[in-house]
Amino acid sequence: MNRLFGETALGLAWAIALFASLSVLFIGEVLGQTPCVLCWFQRAFMFPLAIILGLGLWWQDRNVGRYGIALAIGGAVIALWHLGLYAGIVPERIQPCTATGPSCTDDNQLILGIPIPLMALVAFTLIGLFSAFSLKEKQK
Repeated sequence: MNRLFGETALGLAWAIALFASLSVLFIGEVLGQTPCVLCWFQRAFMFPLAIILGLGLWWQDRNVGRYGIALAIGGAVIALWHLGLYAGIVPERIQPCTATGPSCTDDNQLILGIPIPLMALVAFTLIGLFSAFSLKEKQK
């Protein structure tokens, strides 16, 4: 079975980051759903991923995957925290969302029945894995 390496893995990581970035822009700007504070923190990691990985592909930088890994880990930590808050594992009293803003735990966090924090965690995990695969040398 052929394994994913190099530009293919990097291209997949970039495509996921681009799709996730465009999706959250659609949710916020077209659907009018204001993001909660934790969603903003996740965006702070996702948006640069789409740019950095895209430029790495454009310039054929074989080492850009290491930046993808670092940003994906940061975003995944916040997404995991957000998912824990959504699932009730993290007590609500310590949630970082504002009292007057959108909630991190209500039904506004569902898209097609799937919690947004779960989608973000999966996206960051896949981006991190594909970024790591892009750094491995192709075995002969």
